[in-house]
Amino acid sequence: MQTTGLLLAAGAGRRMGTPKALVADERGAWLTRAVALLRDGGCDSVTVVLGAAADDARRLLDAAPADQHVGVVVAADWAQGMGASLGAGLAALEESAADAALVTLVDLPDLVPEVVRRVRAGGEGPAALARAAYDGVPGHPVLLGREHWAGVRASAVGDQGARDYLAARPVRLVECGDLATGHDVDAPR
Repeated sequence: MQTTGLLLAAGAGRRMGTPKALVADERGAWLTRAVALLRDGGCDSVTVVLGAAADDARRLLDAAPADQHVGVVVAADWAQGMGASLGAGLAALEESAADAALVTLVDLPDLVPEVVRRVRAGGEGPAALARAAYDGVPGHPVLLGREHWAGVRASAVGDQGARDYLAARPVRLVECGDLATGHDVDAPR
């Protein structure tokens, strides 16, 4: 199965005080770490969806090592919420050879490559539908087989992303609570 990592990093990060694509901590820039997470977790390619401060975020990506080259999509309507970013990313993947997209968010800095590997192994082919769970609570990343992309795009509005689409279908939960918390970081620490 060919899997593309789809990293959503378009938001303005109002509570954070800066776009999350530009945040760094003692372990480095979240954006480049998330790209490495997807690569090290076994994704065949990585596409990043940018929006707020897209030019600055693109410079961070351009400065990354050559082996971390990624595709970049700028979601023109990113301010409408995660749904717009997810829709733009999935639309960009339509012309790819990917069987599935493994979707994650830039503001999950405690994820490790084993989380990506487990979720990738949670489904096969274009019908795959799986997501990480942390102590039984669904979270990211989410594996979306190609057969689900159009439905996810149609239901992704505002900050909902794929929530409604996933709630209406059997999704394989892949427990990852022994590896990470899966908590998103919305405010400076």
